[in-house]
Formats: sequence, structure tokens, C-alpha cells
Amino acid sequence: MREIQAAVVRNAGGPFAIETLQLDDPRDDEVIVRIVATGMCHSDIVVVKQEFPLPLPLVLGHEGAGIVAQVGAGVTHVAPGDPVVLSFDSCGHCPTCADAHSAYCGDFMRLNFAGTRLDGTPIFGGATDVKGGFFYQSSFATFALAHARNVVKVRADAPLDLLGPLGCGVQTGAGAVLNVLKPKPGSSFCLFGAGAVGALLSARCDQRGEAGFGKRRDRQADHPGGGGVKLLVQRKAG
Repeated sequence: MREIQAAVVRNAGGPFAIETLQLDDPRDDEVIVRIVATGMCHSDIVVVKQEFPLPLPLVLGHEGAGIVAQVGAGVTHVAPGDPVVLSFDSCGHCPTCADAHSAYCGDFMRLNFAGTRLDGTPIFGGATDVKGGFFYQSSFATFALAHARNVVKVRADAPLDLLGPLGCGVQTGAGAVLNVLKPKPGSSFCLFGAGAVGALLSARCDQRGEAGFGKRRDRQADHPGGGGVKLLVQRKAG
């Protein structure tokens, strides 16, 4: 067991409260990461509000970046001291994982949202009712227990304080462009919101060298029912 500090949500609506917990030792296919930085994603907030109802109390956080502190006996792609980014977990052997679509893993819900390991054993030891393993990391903590499959090594000089959102928001926005939209020069699309996902979606299009961007406020943004829409972004041939 390793003593850690973690931000725990015990009731719907919060708050986050820093508590001392005992993090379980890694199994053969697990990795413990000392968290350097972590992003705050909308997916964390909807769980706090219980709009996405998961069992509480819970340690959230799923855009972690840090340094490997300990590895299980079967982990070979990272070692203690390696800088890494954490993402979501997947089984690696179901049909969608085998087809390189691990975000649609057949066991995605249980692996990432059960609050425990897949076999039901807890992430945190001792006399605590706190659940963990959110996206198999729960990175709102000083250390996180992750599965080998969702630990990605990065360059030694990588700015870990900036890389956390690679685990969710960045790959969601950039992936939407590269893998789904695949826009051609001169085409247009609407972008509602310019957070991590929206900003990276637009930036990735721009980096492809296909077009510039024009931005204007969407008139619905100022309407009480606008739903948080902030920007309408149009790609233009340029």
C-alpha cells in the first residue's frame, strides 16, 4: 500500500475534499504513476453533479500526466522514471479493440466506471468506502493506479504540465477531424464551444494546411436556452 492524497467527492454536487487514502499495490498488468498534472474535463463535472450517476464517494480525474513510480511484473513498455500520459482503459481483445476502435471496447463501462477493478477488488485499501479507477486512473490524486494499456510513454522533455488533456479532450477533438470529418479544402463545419475538444478540433484542421478559420459569435449564445454555445467556427478556403 502507498499513502496518497486525493480529491474525493462524497456527495452529489461536491465539493472536492482532500483526503488521505491507501493506494493498492500494482498487479502484474498495472502501473502506479506519480501525478504531475491532470486536466479537468466535463466528464468529471457531470459525475460530480450525478448527471452521469456513478457510485460515490469517488476519486475522479481522467486526464493525468506524470512519472512512473512502480510497475507490475508483466509491464514492459514503461519503467520507473518514465514520463507518461494516462487515457481510458480497454480490454484489448474484443472485436472492436481488435479492429483498433478501443474507445468502443465491449467492457468499456466496467473497466472505466465500475469504481473497482474488473474483478470487483478495490483500488484503495484500508477502512475506506472511497471508490477509484475512474477511467482506470482516478488522477485527482498524488499517485494513480492505472492499467498498462492506458499508460502511454512520452518524450523525456515533454511538458507534463500541459499534456494531461491528451488522454481525453485532445484526442477527441483531433480524432474527430482525422478519423471522422476528414475535411477537404474549401469545406466548412460548425464548432459549438471552444474548450479542449473544440479548440483541438479546429486547430487540427488548421494544422493540416487545408484552410484558415473565420469565427463569429453564434446568436444563440446570448439566449437563455443557448446551452453554453459560444462560437460558430467555419472553415474557409484560404
